[in-house]
Amino acid sequence: MSLKKLNTVMATAVVLFTLYLGLSFLLPLEPSFPGLPNWPSGDSGFPAVKGSREIAMGLAMGILLVTGHRRALGWVLLMVAVAPFGDMVNVLAHHGSTAAAFGIHGLTSALIAVTGLLILREAGEARKAREAAAPAPAAQPA
Repeated sequence: MSLKKLNTVMATAVVLFTLYLGLSFLLPLEPSFPGLPNWPSGDSGFPAVKGSREIAMGLAMGILLVTGHRRALGWVLLMVAVAPFGDMVNVLAHHGSTAAAFGIHGLTSALIAVTGLLILREAGEARKAREAAAPAPAAQPA
């Protein structure tokens, strides 16, 4: 499997999971907040804020993935990796489960960041290949 295909599969998984997570906070299901000992109540507005954040991030990544803007997608994935890292810090700051903080949120952040870095690497290699294949501009007389 080529690096581009692997990166596309990983990015697609991140996009779909992010959209699923966002919808799970907004739909009238029982929301869960992994790792927090005292979950905010459903009427606190927390699920709507968290769900809206996840959907916005998922849509931004999805649009970049579908339109083929690989370099921008890599940077957005790195930016999105900050959200689960913040969730990890939030869980730890509120005396939540250390295992959930690192095992769920920390691992998610790391996987998203690695996906972003791999896509940036792929985009850089593709740009170098295009530049090497392009003919050199003709010298202009002085």
